[in-house]
Amino acid sequence: MLVAERTISLAVLFVLTVLDGTWATLIVRELLTGPKRFTELRVALPGISPKTLSSRLQRFVLTGLVTRTAYPEIPPRVEYELTEAGARLQVVFDAMAAWAEQDLPRN
Repeated sequence: MLVAERTISLAVLFVLTVLDGTWATLIVRELLTGPKRFTELRVALPGISPKTLSSRLQRFVLTGLVTRTAYPEIPPRVEYELTEAGARLQVVFDAMAAWAEQDLPRN
């Protein structure tokens, strides 16, 4: 395996690790439309538990895909928003959708 091929493989593996699980891509999809509060994300993603949503958001913040902004208000308000890097996932999702439309069987 060439070094370039190995580098690409490691990069793809990292992306798949960050976007692992059923909810990860759905959370990013919701944030692609703009900043959201935790409750807005819960409503938009029926079936996701608060623990899972919180865990995924924390992972995205740590990897630099999402920013978490806490406003000093009463009651407290926290918003989650994609960073520039996170917003660039739109291109990845579009490429995945195009590939699926073209190459996956329609059973």
